[in-house]
Amino acid sequence: MAQDPGTGRRGKGSQIVDDSTKNVYGPKTTLWITEDDLFANKNHYEPLDTALSNYHRWTYIQRFNNLYQDLGNVGTALNPIHPVVSEVIGATPGYSVYNLYYATEAPVFFDTKSPYTSFRLVWGGDGRALSKIQYSRNINPRWNFGFNYRPMLVDKQIQRQGKGDRQTISHYYDLYSSYRSKNDRYFLLFDYRRIRHRVNENGGIYLVRDTTLNGYYDPNAQPYLLSAKSEEQKNELHIFHQYQLASPFQLYHRLDISKQINRFTDTRGSETNYDKYFSYTNTDSDINVNDVNDNTEFKTLVNEVGIKGDAAFLFYNFYYKMRSFSTYNRYIDESLLSFKNDGVESYVGGKISFRYDSVGELSGNAEYLLDGNYRLQATLTTPWLDAKGISVLAKPGFLPQAYRGSHHSWVNNFSSTFTNQLEAFLKARWGAFFISPGARYTILSNYIYYRENIVPGEQAVLPMQSSGSQHAFSPELRMQFRFFRNFYLRPQVIYTALLKNEDDVLRIPTWFGNAQLSYENILFKGNMQAQIGFDMYYRSSYTALSYDPAIQQFYVQNDFINSSYPLVDFFFNGKFKRGRFFFKYHNLVQAFTGKGYLITPYYRGQINIMDFGFDLILFD
Repeated sequence: MAQDPGTGRRGKGSQIVDDSTKNVYGPKTTLWITEDDLFANKNHYEPLDTALSNYHRWTYIQRFNNLYQDLGNVGTALNPIHPVVSEVIGATPGYSVYNLYYATEAPVFFDTKSPYTSFRLVWGGDGRALSKIQYSRNINPRWNFGFNYRPMLVDKQIQRQGKGDRQTISHYYDLYSSYRSKNDRYFLLFDYRRIRHRVNENGGIYLVRDTTLNGYYDPNAQPYLLSAKSEEQKNELHIFHQYQLASPFQLYHRLDISKQINRFTDTRGSETNYDKYFSYTNTDSDINVNDVNDNTEFKTLVNEVGIKGDAAFLFYNFYYKMRSFSTYNRYIDESLLSFKNDGVESYVGGKISFRYDSVGELSGNAEYLLDGNYRLQATLTTPWLDAKGISVLAKPGFLPQAYRGSHHSWVNNFSSTFTNQLEAFLKARWGAFFISPGARYTILSNYIYYRENIVPGEQAVLPMQSSGSQHAFSPELRMQFRFFRNFYLRPQVIYTALLKNEDDVLRIPTWFGNAQLSYENILFKGNMQAQIGFDMYYRSSYTALSYDPAIQQFYVQNDFINSSYPLVDFFFNGKFKRGRFFFKYHNLVQAFTGKGYLITPYYRGQINIMDFGFDLILFD
């Protein structure tokens, strides 16, 4: 569920009367809040989000404004087009291409006056389906329980053999609960989450008959790989509880237990174009290169204890965190490593926020890992300016440090990576016109990346650490303009200049743009709210990162240019009482020209197709 800002309504404010004469339960009596807000003592529960705007954007690429590249189908590997600052400064597994499918499902916590059930179903063309079932209810006024279940079942878009010939099979679920004592001094949040995300890798399109750009849109296009499979499984148990000793002083504890497994399997005898990715095979006797089964496992146990509270307009938090970790690769000889693959990390940190009115806040937070790594962040939010500064020194992930599998093998001793990022956006509104110009400046040092290896017979892709630095400057303009009362134009334009790009590691399109033209109104005598219009997306040509399925990593390449392409969708969003629906026709340009776009080298984007989806919300 999207976390729309809403109205700031408090969870204790509803009073239900006379539910025998009319149904008084609904979105305004089903209130939710995030753990971050509860932690910051912003105890303002929000009414249920039933907003219609952009409801049709159901794919993960479009939910994040086309700022990611994937492999041309829902559920495949994702990579941010612009640099993203790491949230974690300690040990990590080094795998991240499936993170978004898990991170975006984090549960929110409810205060319901009646049982709440939500069903969302999306039937995309050519067997692309996503569902979400959500249930929550208060056992009593102080205790809530709920769960979410989200299956993603997506058919192949290349050489599909019929309905149910899957490329993506993903099942996510969680269980969560919140409890508050009678005197409101003790508060507890609990959740357990699990995802198993499986992808049948096709390696992109192998051009045989037509080796021009048109060959990628041939209905009979052939994939490079036939039996390769990637998988990520993640389990996490999370507990947060606090006790209020005095009005401005609270003690709290957080516990997180997690495990992540990344796996790649393949049968070499089933492949006909193996050398594209796997010209190198490990000859060690303990590795089976014919029936590939490479996997890496990463576990963490985190305990955080601290104090927090409010003093007038000031919120403060100080903590100590102990984090144990371990990683396991079945083929690695740990005696060859210059670093430990398990250990205990100790952190100290804190946050201070000045809330000078209901919409203005200046905050700063810091975290220091006692081995020298750190994360600093300052954020300013006002009605006329949003600004943020981040500085991070973070450990390298385990994957680029050491890996051994059927087609890749390396041991490195990389240094911590350094990132500085500054951004600021002005905000101004004049009646029906809103404008927000701004810019983002990113500096990278000791940047770790993967690069194509062009030496015949050797590994196709290797991890590298840049010996220099990279500076990216991205001015951006966001606007909204309402005209003729019910028409809206919402453009976004980003220009990126690589002021410094040593080792040529950053690959970002110079021009990037989104725009939406829509008609929004209440139709049919007030019985249906509608949003009808066009989404448009454009990026200039660039040498986009390519993808290696065996190690689940995007890598730098120099031979393939992803040409510019205008992507246009038509959509119709509707809302009636307690349900929403959408129709969307994707890629109008290809419907007229017969030519589509390549989102990643050798991977074509989604062809022109019709999608449909709806949700129903029940309150009894």
